[in-house]
Amino acid sequence: MSTPGGDGAPRPDVTDLRFGYGTNGFTNHRLDDVLRVLADLGYDGVALTLDHGHLDPYADDLPRRVDRLAHSLDDLGLSVTVETGAPYLLDPWHKHIPTLMSESGTERRVDLLRRAIRIAADLGSPTVQVCSGPPPAGLPEELAWKRLATGCEAVLATATEFGVTVGFEPEPYMFVDTVERCLKLRELLGGHERFGITFDVGHAHCVEDARVLDCLRRAAPHCVNVQVEDMRRGVHEHLEFGRGEIDFPPLLAELAAHGHRGLVSVEIQGGSLDAPEVARRSLDFLRTALAAGTGAGSARS
Repeated sequence: MSTPGGDGAPRPDVTDLRFGYGTNGFTNHRLDDVLRVLADLGYDGVALTLDHGHLDPYADDLPRRVDRLAHSLDDLGLSVTVETGAPYLLDPWHKHIPTLMSESGTERRVDLLRRAIRIAADLGSPTVQVCSGPPPAGLPEELAWKRLATGCEAVLATATEFGVTVGFEPEPYMFVDTVERCLKLRELLGGHERFGITFDVGHAHCVEDARVLDCLRRAAPHCVNVQVEDMRRGVHEHLEFGRGEIDFPPLLAELAAHGHRGLVSVEIQGGSLDAPEVARRSLDFLRTALAAGTGAGSARS
């Protein structure tokens, strides 16, 4: 089955996987232009990072902006997932601070995540991406887990109210940096039905001891979002496909075989100066890699 692109022409479907692109890779574009470019290229959706530039969750006219954005997404036939990984949204000096584990200010992080959930519900996004951030220096690990779980419980109450699922993302050099630690948090939360995993292929390659494919299989039963970029072992730098070390065909084939229904979103923050072409090359790469992994024949652009 084909779906319409931004120009009204059918999009060729290689398989059932749906590809998106992150707005944090288009920081020099207006959000309306980002959506149009992605739709015209043939993307299925957008991973929207709430931030000062594209959609500020603290804007005075936020309801009007969200309503306008919802109509734009609908008109262009784009799905959306909401992300909360903007590093300096709450503190202009320190990345991802305060966290849910901080000595003070945790209520500001909870408030941001609740705002994100309400925005997601209004946009029709089934998920909101969340990460742990770094723990305070010297904080005992047991207390960090306790604070993180308490904060998540408050956020999940709002997620349940609005029918949105939290996709918790393991991030290199943060407190929750592996799939196993993400699953531990899920266990601490009693296997909450609104707690899922956002699996980032590059992050797994960067820090996990196990193979990326094994990490994906471990996360798959709870996976609600997937992020993709190339990366080198031990270096947290989001690279264009083909510039790192990751073998993508078997990973995409595994996602297709598992029946993943969330977006598979490209996250290349450093590509903003050449964003349209980076996005074009990325989609061509993913379609070709998916076809190679699934034996679907030649990918069509």
